[in-house]
Amino acid sequence: MDLSEAAQIVLIGGGQAAAQAVQSLRMGGYAGRLILVGDEPVLPYQRPPLSKAYMKGEFAEERLFFKPGAWYEDNGVELILSTRAVKIDRAAQVVELEHGGTLNYDALILCTGSRPRALPVKGADLENVFDLRGLADVERIQPNMVTGRKLVIVGAGYIGLEAAAVARQMGLEVTVLEMADRVLARVTSPTMSAFYEKEHRAQGVTILTGAQLDHLEGKDGKVSAAVLADGTSIPADIVLAGIGILPNIELAKDAGLTIDNGIATDRDAHTSDPRIFAAGDCASRPLVHFGRTGRLESVHNALEQGKLAAAAILGKPRPPEDCPWFWSDQYDLKLQIAGLNQGHDEIVVRGNPDERKFAVFYLRNGTLIAVDAVNSPPEFLASKKLIMTGAKIAPDMLKDTSINMKDIAAAAATA
Repeated sequence: MDLSEAAQIVLIGGGQAAAQAVQSLRMGGYAGRLILVGDEPVLPYQRPPLSKAYMKGEFAEERLFFKPGAWYEDNGVELILSTRAVKIDRAAQVVELEHGGTLNYDALILCTGSRPRALPVKGADLENVFDLRGLADVERIQPNMVTGRKLVIVGAGYIGLEAAAVARQMGLEVTVLEMADRVLARVTSPTMSAFYEKEHRAQGVTILTGAQLDHLEGKDGKVSAAVLADGTSIPADIVLAGIGILPNIELAKDAGLTIDNGIATDRDAHTSDPRIFAAGDCASRPLVHFGRTGRLESVHNALEQGKLAAAAILGKPRPPEDCPWFWSDQYDLKLQIAGLNQGHDEIVVRGNPDERKFAVFYLRNGTLIAVDAVNSPPEFLASKKLIMTGAKIAPDMLKDTSINMKDIAAAAATA
């Protein structure tokens, strides 16, 4: 379907994907009416700094915004903020808003994002029990980030560990609870888990693995303790839940769009309706470098899908599809991840974790599929390219730190 002459495009969502799609549409020459609907009261903003520099007060709020308000005005982008879209009428090509308004569309881009999984325990509704997903969450948490207070974090994924690092740097007493037998168990190798457990413990964080939260106790309506299934009671002035996210698919599902662990899309971010696109955390897409579909929760994915949707609407060539990449900042450690390690059958460690500068490579049938690089930009950058080409690399070469990554990449390219 040719949408290049669309008179009106509506975007639902105010995160990375929506902001990128708006920018790509205008920079790509789209001259029609552009309307962005967001349920938060602020301009589209980036989320990664929320659990890092912004939480510590080292990052001003205006720096979170992709573009200042004047940019949207100058580029003719209409913002409808503090408003939820509640229904899509595909036959009429209409979006219904929560206060009764409606918006017609010729093309619609769903960037509805995701939401935190709620703590499924008694006491989760007590005061000072928080999620960490949006700007408003941080604004509620920050006044409680006071030296000496006791913070219990439920979940040892990236968000939980990033929050733990920030809290320790701010002088809080931190306990991390993880049901699995190691931190980051769902996303990385035992080598990387052991490294981060050691680092956090050295910084004074108490990490309890194999720990199942039973309930939260309160006093005068405020949380006072986290109680484990074995009866252990951990004093808590604050509890932060970091047990994963759920894609916001309800609007799309109710409209009859195909759902597959997210809103199902093709390589150009089309949904099962040719006039509707989806991008970011809410979308399931072809992972072209891995031969399967999946949903990616990352800045890279949101930006890339925003560009793909815009290009498809404009009738322009498909932008390059990069290798998936992610990052995490904890203390003075920068973890950079390229690729997806699911299905690996071999792990190769390059460098010495005790030196706090190393990389873990993941191979499947000799082919590099992912890397976790700690304070090692060359390993990360080289691996991104190697993963995209399906390179086979000898494990002994990857281990050998006397061979630089450029030479390893060159050897793989000529193999």
